[in-house]
Amino acid sequence: MFENVQIAPPDPILGLTELFKADPNPDKINLSVGVYQDSNGKTPVLDTVKVAEKKILEQENSKSYLPMTGEPAYCAQVQELLFGEGHEIITSKRAATAQCPGGTGALRVAGDYLNMVHPGAKIWLSNPTWANHNTIFEAAGLTCEKYDYRDPATNGLDFDAMCASIKMIPKGDVILLHGCCHNPTGIDPTPEQWATIGDLLVENGVLPLVDFAYQGLAVGVEEDRAGLLELTKKVKQMLICSSFSKNFGLYRERTGALTVVGDSVEQASTVMSQVKLRIRYNYSNPPSHGGQIVATVLGDKELRAKWLDEVADIRNRINSMRHLFVKTLKDKGVEQDFSSIIEQCGMFSFSGLTKEQVDQLREKYSIYIVGSGRINVAGMTPDNMDRLCEAIKSVL
Repeated sequence: MFENVQIAPPDPILGLTELFKADPNPDKINLSVGVYQDSNGKTPVLDTVKVAEKKILEQENSKSYLPMTGEPAYCAQVQELLFGEGHEIITSKRAATAQCPGGTGALRVAGDYLNMVHPGAKIWLSNPTWANHNTIFEAAGLTCEKYDYRDPATNGLDFDAMCASIKMIPKGDVILLHGCCHNPTGIDPTPEQWATIGDLLVENGVLPLVDFAYQGLAVGVEEDRAGLLELTKKVKQMLICSSFSKNFGLYRERTGALTVVGDSVEQASTVMSQVKLRIRYNYSNPPSHGGQIVATVLGDKELRAKWLDEVADIRNRINSMRHLFVKTLKDKGVEQDFSSIIEQCGMFSFSGLTKEQVDQLREKYSIYIVGSGRINVAGMTPDNMDRLCEAIKSVL
């Protein structure tokens, strides 16, 4: 049966990582894959994670299966991080959370749920969006459509076009919104714009699915939930996919969650019963270790405070690289305006580089950037900045 199997095309992002690893150039630079790196180009293990793991190792007494929805303590911490302590959604128990294998796993479970329980519903993705969004939802059987988002002229948000697109979405369809640190553009709506989006979704009967993978990397852990909280003031039903890969550095532990918000505790429970079936048919129950780490850190006042400091360090390093990148390009006499990158948030920015320019950077200088021009700012360091900007200048 395997004789006629064709080689699958490489993933557009992970495939670049494989090329990067195989590149013998000692000065190579990887700005493609979405992984945080420190100023030495390493992806560190947070100190609070190490402390939590030590506690877990000392106290753990079983490797038995978790429930289909994961560890209840973890799910409770997920909700508190999303909405804030004492939020009405939590106190009224209108939310139900399932621990999932990463944010990607949460998105796939959400896609399976939508396809099976709401057949015919299409999902609308921002133009542009994370490349894997399309493939995840198409694999789940959904039809993907696009709504306007980025203004190419300003490299900012075209909010009027976005609103016009939302008004055209049919009732009963789903819209995917990036909770903060939009991937790949780094462009986020303001709280006031989030409120307007909420009004439009209610008016049109569109269900929001919020992909919240970067909480803490824009302004702060509490501040970054502002858009989600504006939505909750307007919209009573939503799905939220969250991840702890970036803000906890738990990339390989696959630690995510799918949260259902309903009109009532009964409605949230009913929807979660369908989500649990999708989980059962897929991976049965989630891995434990990452969730234990998150629950341990967030459930300990001292560890939580230290974790907030560590997230701030990550955020501040990324922001410092944004400023240094723009300054270095300007100092080198680059005429093209890259100043919008300073206004963007999170690990990623939409550089405006063309595919041809990206190809030249890889072939001539061993600088790896996704074909769309998305750059991982966290891959920049003070040591590689001069070479990076000199190379970009040469291809513009």
